Amino acid sequence: MSNLPGVPLSVLDLAPIVSGRSATEALLATRELARHVERLGFTRFWVAEHHNMPGIASSAPTVLIADVAASTERIRVGSGGVMLPNHPPLVVAEQFGTLAALHPGRIDLGLGRAPGTDQNTARALRRSADALSDDDFPRQLSELIGFFTGAFPDGHPYSAIRAVPSDGVGPPIWLLGSSGYSAELAGLLGLPFAFAHHFMAHNTLPALEIYRRAFQPSATLSEPYAMVAVQVIAADTDADARRLALPAALSFLQLRQNNPVPMPTVEAAAAYPWTAQERAFVAQRWEGQAVGSVETVRRALGELLTATRADELMVTTMVPDVGARLRSMDHVRGLFGAADLPVGRVAA
Repeated sequence: MSNLPGVPLSVLDLAPIVSGRSATEALLATRELARHVERLGFTRFWVAEHHNMPGIASSAPTVLIADVAASTERIRVGSGGVMLPNHPPLVVAEQFGTLAALHPGRIDLGLGRAPGTDQNTARALRRSADALSDDDFPRQLSELIGFFTGAFPDGHPYSAIRAVPSDGVGPPIWLLGSSGYSAELAGLLGLPFAFAHHFMAHNTLPALEIYRRAFQPSATLSEPYAMVAVQVIAADTDADARRLALPAALSFLQLRQNNPVPMPTVEAAAAYPWTAQERAFVAQRWEGQAVGSVETVRRALGELLTATRADELMVTTMVPDVGARLRSMDHVRGLFGAADLPVGRVAA
């Protein structure tokens, strides 16, 4: 069996809280996973921002990034992402300037424009009942870049404000997306782009095409740089992997039913009285992802890399048992051969 083509590998983690276990256990498992994939030669370890979700402990990504970065030595650590509508840009600049000062050359700032939660929680975060418009995200992004660079236009009301300790230099900014909006904006600004294939697979190819077509060289990048995030659960057999994948699928199903709960155990998910409609929902969730035996995952990732021409692959493995997560990462690493993995571009 041939190895997959060499691309940088990275991880997206949500610190899942499993039913009957604590948030402390979830966060310690995230730390353990980060250390493990650093030893395997992965490039980045990102954590996602979600709120009001009992099954996800990564509600404060800057705090978690600080812990992961302090617990590792080389791997880049960042957000996948910070949901910019939830935060004043100055606060984000100060927080990530602090992280970059503590861990020079190791921090990434991935930004999303969705709130990462329900609308009522989003209002609580923003302390405003006003609805967000399509113009808000570019304006917030422009302010954030201005705080990092100190390069506000003449007469801008914030031109005298300094985001200490960013000191005029912030971490690399990525735009994240699951549609064409952020893809086009990332291209126009010459920023790296990360697409959420793991929950919006049917939009992946159109969004990447928009990004590459819109791309304008910048001080950050001379050519497009696209990362694709994919759900990967690799186990000994297809049946084993699907069994491990059921808890995350059930969690998402319950979230869609406005009943967010901690992630079920494998046993609880297997015992759940699945309806035919719910099983079809799960099958749709797994479509385009890499869930199965090592050979099934090899085939799925090979097809994804060929179709997307991704510059970097980010894997997310949402299973209840941390040991199964580590073994899945081992399997994924093995698919790329014994040679050292390529390193993702630092500026990207």
